[in-house]
Amino acid sequence: MRNVLLLMLILLAACTSRTQTQHTTVQKNISDSALLDTVERRTFKYFWDGAEPNSGMAAERIHMDGDYPDHDQSTIAVGGSGFGCMALLAGIKRSYITRQQGVQRFEKIVSFLEKADRFHGAFPHWLYDENGHVHPFGYDDNGGDLVETCYLMQGLLCVRQYFKDGNDTEKKLTARIDALWKAVEFDWYRRGGQNVLYWHWSPDYLWKKNFAVQGYNECLILYILGACSPTHSITKEVYDEGWAQNGAINKTTNYKNDTLHLFMQGGSPHGGSLFWAHYSYLGLNPHNLTDKYADYWKEMSTMATINYQWCVDNPKKFVGYSDSSWGLTASYSVKGYAAHAPDEENDLGVISPTAAISSIIYTPQQSLAAIRHWYEDDNLRDRIWDQYGFYDAFSENEKWYKPRYLAIDQGPEVVMIENYRSGLLWDLFMSCDEVKDGLKKLGFSFNQSK
Repeated sequence: MRNVLLLMLILLAACTSRTQTQHTTVQKNISDSALLDTVERRTFKYFWDGAEPNSGMAAERIHMDGDYPDHDQSTIAVGGSGFGCMALLAGIKRSYITRQQGVQRFEKIVSFLEKADRFHGAFPHWLYDENGHVHPFGYDDNGGDLVETCYLMQGLLCVRQYFKDGNDTEKKLTARIDALWKAVEFDWYRRGGQNVLYWHWSPDYLWKKNFAVQGYNECLILYILGACSPTHSITKEVYDEGWAQNGAINKTTNYKNDTLHLFMQGGSPHGGSLFWAHYSYLGLNPHNLTDKYADYWKEMSTMATINYQWCVDNPKKFVGYSDSSWGLTASYSVKGYAAHAPDEENDLGVISPTAAISSIIYTPQQSLAAIRHWYEDDNLRDRIWDQYGFYDAFSENEKWYKPRYLAIDQGPEVVMIENYRSGLLWDLFMSCDEVKDGLKKLGFSFNQSK
């Protein structure tokens, strides 16, 4: 009988805790700074409290509704872990955790990565939590994923720079990170010396995926890091002929009075999903970043502005869209995972908070308006705000509110809020000597780090 009563008390406490999480009273009209800190702190917890325990790395997804087998907290997201490493640095700066706690977590992450499966230096898209072996992303995708590896390396290089002048323990950590970075064989992923980089290689399926990465999309960082590598560098010809397709990357499109100058591979005529303006620029500072193909600050800012304006115009008349509730990007959806974008086909009436939040560097007023609306509207907040910040996506039109998170969407929120507040991750990444050298090699002009 006593055991039964104890179990009932535990269940009651769990239910009460859940209710408190879902129905909280918040202070209205707090300052923008306090609001951003609240969102940054709560979202940071995804990568701290919600990390995969054995590795300390980012869980691919966390479903608060416990929907299994889709509840995938035991699957490690390699790219999401790169975003998570940057989020942990933001957490140290904001005193959410101590510097020593951060070092201990990074040591756990690096120790796991040193033993994990790699394929010519590149990690797979997913890793199993218990042994670091490749978790296939698809039946023929069980090898190296160079794009996800670059998202990871972008984060690890920031960690290296943060601790490089620290104590002996911290310097040893940075040396281990440096070894992981230098082991990535970008030249191998040219597939026999072609002037283009390939996304995947598998020891079982070789180049079967046959995915040559050409721009413009979310992968600019792939070519930047390839040019930066001190051990397996690519040439400028790989960038010009592969990524930029000998200038074919330039193609003008318009939405109302806004003009884009880069051809969006597989995107919408109005700029595509907003993660294309986020992932490569978490460390790579887009301010005054130009080459012969584009002004990247202007291009990405325009892309975010178009996304915002499309939602304000709301041509498909979805319930809930407004100048304070906007943002279309790849996320969960009423129709499974979808690359939401500002066009008739790909706008499904689903708002992804990460789209507007992570665009705060480009659209500060519009992003802050959305964050404040979602946070201060009692009915909406109780449906989309929880333990790790705003849920991945929602649809007021469909009355669809799934309590689920994705690493690749939570990470950019923390990083871009911190970049907006202090420029921390931009300063760290752009301080890398090899990044400066690689950008110069490819013909970029850019802000020199302090």
